Amino acid sequence: MKKVVWICAVVCAVTVIGMIVSIIVAGKKNRQPEFVPPAFEASAQVGTPETEDPSWTQVHRDGMGFSAHICGKVTVKNGAADVWFTNDSGNEVWLKLRILDENDQILAETGLLKPNEYLKTVTFTTAPQSGAKIKLKIMAYEPETYYSAGAVTLNTVAE
Repeated sequence: MKKVVWICAVVCAVTVIGMIVSIIVAGKKNRQPEFVPPAFEASAQVGTPETEDPSWTQVHRDGMGFSAHICGKVTVKNGAADVWFTNDSGNEVWLKLRILDENDQILAETGLLKPNEYLKTVTFTTAPQSGAKIKLKIMAYEPETYYSAGAVTLNTVAE
């Protein structure tokens, strides 16, 4: 009888330990990964760029909490393109640019730009072919908290 009680106690203990381990493992799998703030753009320039590119235009609509400038014509040469991405001086947000293919795969990405900063050239990790449909996604972040302050996507074609 003592053996049966002893065996039952061991089986119960092993079962409880197994349940605890399962809960711990399942809890770790369901956690979202820790947020890593994007880095600031190391190649950022201060001021407003002087470009003669006729496709350089302001991106702003009523209700948007920010404005930016960017070249809508993306001409890829040697794995890079001059986009003249600009965080306008009146903004109170940090901006970041992602260039995506039509399947939303990231082709190029900038670091954060503070207000009154710009980046002339982006370098592609995967350069799109001429004629490929691409998206210019501008994402705005609230300073310090990195909460989203909105985003806008422009559809264009790589040249």
